[in-house]
Amino acid sequence: MISFSQVCKRYPNGFEALRDVSFILEAGEMALINGHSGAGKSTLLRLIAAIERPTTGSIIVNGQNVGTLKGGAIPFLRRNLGLVFQDQKILFDRTVFQNVLLPLQISGFSRRAAIGRVRAALDKVGLLSREKAQPITLSGGEQQRLCIARAIVNRPSILIADEPTSNLDADYARDIMDMFKSFNQVGVTVLIATHDVELLGNMQQRIFTLSHGKLTA
Repeated sequence: MISFSQVCKRYPNGFEALRDVSFILEAGEMALINGHSGAGKSTLLRLIAAIERPTTGSIIVNGQNVGTLKGGAIPFLRRNLGLVFQDQKILFDRTVFQNVLLPLQISGFSRRAAIGRVRAALDKVGLLSREKAQPITLSGGEQQRLCIARAIVNRPSILIADEPTSNLDADYARDIMDMFKSFNQVGVTVLIATHDVELLGNMQQRIFTLSHGKLTA
């Protein structure tokens, strides 16, 4: 579950990215965050992952108050989160397989267990046949699939994505969204930020709308 209660995020220069935001996303639910550029969508997702901290208010993720977590507890929070952000952070000096393997190496998985998980994640996103490829040889849509495989390899209970279909053609965008729906259908909580109007019109999930840092709908 993700719960925001009267959350504000103000930066040192005085800019207020989020103002009095409150909502609850139940475990196993899927929702979209809509809003103009600069509305606060990315800030909201970064707060969930404790990449940033709220100025005021409380954020509860899987029963933990994210705003009060000590630094040493944050990696444990993120093990239950799959993160797909706009700055993909793909490692172009490693193969597709090695990119997806990295989170498991950091988490201390055995080589044998990690290999099985990596191949399962690549299979889910349709990249198993490209496991030895260099990321630079992938199309934009395939690179996004690689990021999703890396996000799900830890089998997280929550998957959050920031504009995962930006710069993709319509067919690739639909494929990516169908992928997120399939994860949700097996119980993963999914929260996606997007400004893609066509995409929003084709989705049946709840839609949160942000405008200048305030949740308006």
